[in-house]
Amino acid sequence: MADKKADLAGPGVSTYEEVAKILPTDYRSVLDRMETMRALFTIKRAIEDGLCRELNLNMVQVPLIVDRDSGMNDMLDRDGSRTPVEFPCGLGLKQPIRAQVVQAATKWKRFALAQFGCKPGEGICTDMRAVRKDYFLDHDHSSYVDQWDWEKAIVAKDRNLAYLTDTVKRIWKVIRDAGMLAMEQFPALRKSGYPEFPEELTFIHAEDLLERYPDLPRKQRETAILQEYPAVFIYGIGYVLKDGYPHEMRAADYDDWITEVKHSDGRITHGLNGDILVWNPVTKRRHELTSMGIRVTKDTLVQQMKQSGLEKDLELPYHQRILNDEVPLSIGGGIGQSRTYMYLLRKAHLGEVSVTVWPQQLKSICAERNIQVLE
Repeated sequence: MADKKADLAGPGVSTYEEVAKILPTDYRSVLDRMETMRALFTIKRAIEDGLCRELNLNMVQVPLIVDRDSGMNDMLDRDGSRTPVEFPCGLGLKQPIRAQVVQAATKWKRFALAQFGCKPGEGICTDMRAVRKDYFLDHDHSSYVDQWDWEKAIVAKDRNLAYLTDTVKRIWKVIRDAGMLAMEQFPALRKSGYPEFPEELTFIHAEDLLERYPDLPRKQRETAILQEYPAVFIYGIGYVLKDGYPHEMRAADYDDWITEVKHSDGRITHGLNGDILVWNPVTKRRHELTSMGIRVTKDTLVQQMKQSGLEKDLELPYHQRILNDEVPLSIGGGIGQSRTYMYLLRKAHLGEVSVTVWPQQLKSICAERNIQVLE
């Protein structure tokens, strides 16, 4: 059981000896650094245009910093272990603003739907930048985070698994189409010898995944299913499963992971959210691209906050907006930009597609393996 607890705590590796074993020893980047940048921005434009078209979204500006007292920052999980960067700002103010660098724009986006006057079926997409300082820095976890954070207003009848599934399929189509476009414009990608991107996702609930691999910890369950199906969407992340643990910790105040879902065979599961994961043929590992879900109602917000021991936070302005029906029902998610570039451009390391800080030990390991980390 201790292994399962550790598996929930964070990224899958915790030492650079483990990272050294993960990174390929025979790696050669398909594209050089400048070709990578050209291909990257081809993908970026295609995905932003595709998301707006498929989900009826508009690109909008997004905050880098928020007021701590607004409750608007994303805490990422329920145990409070990943704290945001915080600083006072406002020269000349008697009481400086306590600003926090966002860890994601998850909560802000739902407020922003009302701010931008989005009606049901309309939404927003952002080119979000964030800092998550409490990660172990490895090949696919960075303190610098870039995401397409999107949110869409819905109505009560849309709060079901079928609507979620249709939305996930549309997002996967956008991602895959962007990868195929990059292959057309940069033929070396097609000739690389890596398998083509899967046309369809396989959908499975976290409870079914546990039943399928009862003796494996979470990440190993994900690895096992991805070796059978190279692109999957796992439903129901955050609710406690039959083994007494959630598939992964999820914050209590945005995705709805508590709602009961009745399936056609009469089976009951929980959760209207999930993750897209793919098999990365370069690293030969699981690779998460996006987390998303139908958001909490005021009732499920209270239930999840109580279950998480966070009832006091219901007094914060963000939570009060939900409780007072001042923001619309919605669905939303965050698609990792660098994670997506890494997957579509056949890269071994996030540092090949984004510029940030890495420990010297990791940079040395990459240099030994011909992985050209940007600086």
